Amino acid sequence: MLSLEHINLRRGPELLLEDASFVLHKGTRVGVVGRNGSGKSSLFKLIMGELESDGGTVQRPADWRFSMMVQEVPALAQPALDYVLDGNRALRHWEAALAKAQDGDDNTGIARAHAELDALRAWEQPARAATLLAGLGFSDSQQQQPVSAFSGGWRMRLNLAQVLISDADLMLLDEPTNHLDLDAILWLQQWLVQHPGALMLISHDRAFLDATVSEILHIEHGRLKRYAGDYSDFERQRAEQLSLQQKLHDKQQAQVAHMQKFIDRFRAKATKAKAAQSRIKALEKLERIAPAHVDSGFEFDFKTPLKLPNPMVLLENAACGYQDTTILSAVSMSLRPESRVGLLGPNGAGKSTLIRTLMGELPALSGHVQRDPDLKVGYFHQQQVDRLAADESPYQLLHRQHPNWSEQQLRNELGRFGFHGDNVFDPVGRFSGGEKARLGLALIVHQKPSLLLLDEPANHLDLDMREALTMALQSFEGAVVLVSHDRHLLETTVDEFQLVAEGGVRPFDGDLDDYARWLQQSRREAKAPAGDNKAAGKDDAKQRRQDAARLREQLRPLKKDVEKLEKQLDRLGTELSTVETALGDETLYTDPARKGELSELLSRQGDLKSRHEDTEMALLEAMQALEDAESDL
Repeated sequence: MLSLEHINLRRGPELLLEDASFVLHKGTRVGVVGRNGSGKSSLFKLIMGELESDGGTVQRPADWRFSMMVQEVPALAQPALDYVLDGNRALRHWEAALAKAQDGDDNTGIARAHAELDALRAWEQPARAATLLAGLGFSDSQQQQPVSAFSGGWRMRLNLAQVLISDADLMLLDEPTNHLDLDAILWLQQWLVQHPGALMLISHDRAFLDATVSEILHIEHGRLKRYAGDYSDFERQRAEQLSLQQKLHDKQQAQVAHMQKFIDRFRAKATKAKAAQSRIKALEKLERIAPAHVDSGFEFDFKTPLKLPNPMVLLENAACGYQDTTILSAVSMSLRPESRVGLLGPNGAGKSTLIRTLMGELPALSGHVQRDPDLKVGYFHQQQVDRLAADESPYQLLHRQHPNWSEQQLRNELGRFGFHGDNVFDPVGRFSGGEKARLGLALIVHQKPSLLLLDEPANHLDLDMREALTMALQSFEGAVVLVSHDRHLLETTVDEFQLVAEGGVRPFDGDLDDYARWLQQSRREAKAPAGDNKAAGKDDAKQRRQDAARLREQLRPLKKDVEKLEKQLDRLGTELSTVETALGDETLYTDPARKGELSELLSRQGDLKSRHEDTEMALLEAMQALEDAESDL
């Protein structure tokens, strides 16, 4: 096992970890969370031996292989596939040993190297590397291109592939989803779930953490605290702890009250769409989730739009693309004040092209586009954020938008997005990706847009800021079109999905689990032999929709069982909590007149505990039945 005992770790004068201890066994899957700058990445470097502690001991098992993503890749001429294979250090070691033995006519060395390479199944590794690269979005031709041909984000995918092929006993992944689209994230999630080794994972994607880890290691105030369960379990446990503190509890209630109007208004629409039902379910959890974030320092909302034109944007049989290149054809879409649309589709299918067309940044190549002259759009995309004047400060940029605001007003507003003190005067060119993203959102909030077009707004944002963005979008009174690889953000802020794929845009009747299955089916069809592809090509779009509908119909009763039991469990948990709170009244045990009330409460507590346990067991069985059915289909 890996053991850290009474560790002190500094970064310059700052004490990141103080008297911190942690034990990791083989096969354990741990999510590492904490505020930016709390020491998560430094902890990884300590485990890898790249940093020395300022006190305490680190015991690393001698027979464990460790692997960690590097954050930079030089512009190498080496082909991508070969670069990934370098991640399997044992493979490269014995390949080099074989070459050396052959050069020296060392028959013993040659035999030893061949035996080791056979044990490593060396002949399978190039195909395995190709599979990893395909899952991360690299085409066959790209796999043979030099590393230098790829942008920084795609080089990070190569670094990730190196770690995945390493067969390490402990993988340390620091924000592996930052440069991935939703398709690649879903693939990586499935791969990690099947990986037998230990995993330590830093991520700001709560859905990804929920799917891949079974423990959470929280870094706060220099301490390490371990929580059993996934991120949602951690959040719930931490919320219960924080809610005991009255001042944080009061702030939580204010946040819940702020959300209640929206929840009540939307609840009536829950039957309209499957995606809407999952969204309501997530919103109902906010009351107990909120306390885990009330001390985050991030809290904002989008101001009430001055006008809500109807329709806002209308596309009829439009072609979207660049100059003479058509990316999307026959696009028809109407955005109205109540529209809350999530765009799904493979990387490069045209999601950003569609958003830029809706914005008016790209003119339609053909067809009809109508945009209301009173429409005010809040537009966010990473390239736009990266183009902020590098020599200007957040204070200057916000002051230009609001010249009549006082210095204190400007500072207060920037403070809600994490810019404090002299930081408000720092040049943007020095900022990290997360700081630029926060600033980009700050500049949109007070424009009072009636339509938000958001292309990956959560990129580089930490968990606290993502939760603040989620709440702000839920309260927003205008229309939203959202592209994001953050599934929690999608599930809790949009009502409908549009699938951007195969050169077109069409409604997607399903949730993100259905989309994951659609992706798997698309990959299987792409891998099928030519004869199979020809046969599959005979199926028209209607048949594919019918197949998808039949699949959903088979799973629907099982999903309803799970949802019903989850609601029962939540209700019983609330009732039990109420009874146990009442039992905390000391006068129940000292006042003879309340003896009957005490007896009734104790009886009620026993009954609720029994029903809660039975319901929990039934829920686990229902979830297993659903999982088995999904794997069989």
